[in-house]
Amino acid sequence: MARLTRAQQQERTRAAVLVAARQEFAEYDYAEAKIDRIAERAELTRGAVYSNFTGKRALYLAVLADAAELARACAEPPAESPDCVGRALGSFARVWLERLPFLGDTPGSGHLQLRSLSGVLTTEPARTAMAELVRFEALLLALALEPRSAVRAGTVRLAGLALTLLHGAAGLAENAPGVGDPFDLTRAAEHLAGIALGDDTEPPHLPYVAPARSTEDRWVPPRGLRDEITGRPVGFDDGVVVVLGAGRLSAAEDAVRSARPDDEVTIVVVTSDPAEIGQLARLRIVDLVGCLLRVFAADRLPQARIVFDDSGTVPAALGHTSVDDLTEIAVRVRDGLIVARATGRGAGHAAARHRSPDSGRSGAV
Repeated sequence: MARLTRAQQQERTRAAVLVAARQEFAEYDYAEAKIDRIAERAELTRGAVYSNFTGKRALYLAVLADAAELARACAEPPAESPDCVGRALGSFARVWLERLPFLGDTPGSGHLQLRSLSGVLTTEPARTAMAELVRFEALLLALALEPRSAVRAGTVRLAGLALTLLHGAAGLAENAPGVGDPFDLTRAAEHLAGIALGDDTEPPHLPYVAPARSTEDRWVPPRGLRDEITGRPVGFDDGVVVVLGAGRLSAAEDAVRSARPDDEVTIVVVTSDPAEIGQLARLRIVDLVGCLLRVFAADRLPQARIVFDDSGTVPAALGHTSVDDLTEIAVRVRDGLIVARATGRGAGHAAARHRSPDSGRSGAV
């Protein structure tokens, strides 16, 4: 038998640790789980666990993210999408509520099923990222409810309200399994569509965002990255590319709503902490996408591409070798040529709004 390569051995060890960790978290819950017991379950040393994961929090988030990945892979798309916003919200709620624990589930197994983060996000960067992720999830749901070219601020708020309802039900069920009728919650989600939230005017900070800088830069975009919504490889030859740290994901809404109807918008998620913040972002986004895939046909899925770039290959290709959770970088690309660059607050909006000097004469974008 051929010997395993170092990478293969490391992957096998990682997989064994994840299996053992899931068993440990299901039996003892996050707070009471121990790394030593996880190592014993996996028949590995404590050091082998720490060589693959930075600590218990990173390991717990990886277990939840793996579960979300599996659920997404098993998602069966419907033949057609719901025919109105109310039915879409009801269908989404029905799918999302399948995670509620049953009476008799152990606290640990119930929390795993709920993708519970209670007592996990104790650091300020993690809490900040979580708040941004909740707003980003609302944007993705809104993009399924309305076409990207017409998505309204009110629809994003409506999507956020629906997610608040569902997460509130999950928080209650976490401590009192069996409380909250899923059918009542589904009907409540449907009726949210009738609430007139109104559309806010343009955010007050946008008029003060510096315009993108016109350029004519050739670049070699990284390959091997995929869109988390469709699963297809992502090229970066045309459209708007917005690189956002996990602590600035809410800025995606301004970029998406500022883009032209025919723009291909790619949101690249980066972080300075892939082990924890990166896994948190992967968990929340993949989990939401898995639900969307079961509710909406392919033509109604969000018309924006989502890319996880834990190693920072996209910003590096753009000349930024250092990124963190507050990173905002955006470019407009045409035929493989970067025609506009922007950095800092509002970068995505600036790049999406950019007009090439010759656009009025030649029709270039």
